[in-house]
Amino acid sequence: MRVISGRAGGLKLTAPRGTTTRPTTDRVKEALFNILEHAGLLEAAHVLDLFAGSGALGIEALSRGSASCVFVEKNRPALEALQANLSRTGCDTDATVLRQDALRAIERLADDGRRFTLALLDPPYDSGLQTTILEQVADRLMEPGGTLVMETDSRSQLPERIGSCTLHDRRVYGDTAILFFTTEARHAP
Repeated sequence: MRVISGRAGGLKLTAPRGTTTRPTTDRVKEALFNILEHAGLLEAAHVLDLFAGSGALGIEALSRGSASCVFVEKNRPALEALQANLSRTGCDTDATVLRQDALRAIERLADDGRRFTLALLDPPYDSGLQTTILEQVADRLMEPGGTLVMETDSRSQLPERIGSCTLHDRRVYGDTAILFFTTEARHAP
């Protein structure tokens, strides 16, 4: 596991101890971030990395020019790996780490008035949280026209419309599917 590109490109990342965290493969991460970079969604972005694990996705975003990233993770071994990875890559100055359950973190961030242009969502495949997380993040934390990226099992089928976000692309890489949702742009009254 490594940072693919950008200012920290090529640096190795630490994986969390144990089997509770499923890191995104370098192949999937490279494809995902090439899509995001080509679409101009990384430069100066304010990123949310929910279910951050080792932080590999948020660190990749920071390495490629995002302005800031909030990492949310509650698992202690994953948090230890995340902190080590932020320090090793020099991305710690642009990062905020919340040791919290995802749903509580969404509530806290919404109460604080935080808004994001890009959300990277990787809940456990068997958690049943995908729809709830998408709806909560889209409706409470995203800037109008923001992008939400959901990593899930390739057999999972999510609705094309969830809350204020709409599916606009789905890519499959072996057992992994990457779904790209966009939030509605709000119109002036």
